[in-house]
Amino acid sequence: MDQINKLKKPVISEKSFALAEKDKYVFVVKNDANKIEITKAVEKAFKVHVVKVNTFVTKGKVKRFGKVYGQRSDYKKAIVSIKKGEKIEDFKGI
Repeated sequence: MDQINKLKKPVISEKSFALAEKDKYVFVVKNDANKIEITKAVEKAFKVHVVKVNTFVTKGKVKRFGKVYGQRSDYKKAIVSIKKGEKIEDFKGI
């Protein structure tokens, strides 16, 4: 499987843009992706050097759908720290 497919989308929020100022970028990744695969995917997709990857799983909220209660899907996020001085330009343009 191609490594770039492990990245689903960047997280667009005020907090993620504040982290981008500190050379840290937040992505939603596939649930089966590990830190090594995420590192390779970011380096290949954006041509940067990854220093560190932190991952965590966000549990889906319990929501009501009409009369029935259901649960949204769980998803995995990765905070990727890149080498100082490098930037991911595509992330800023979104």
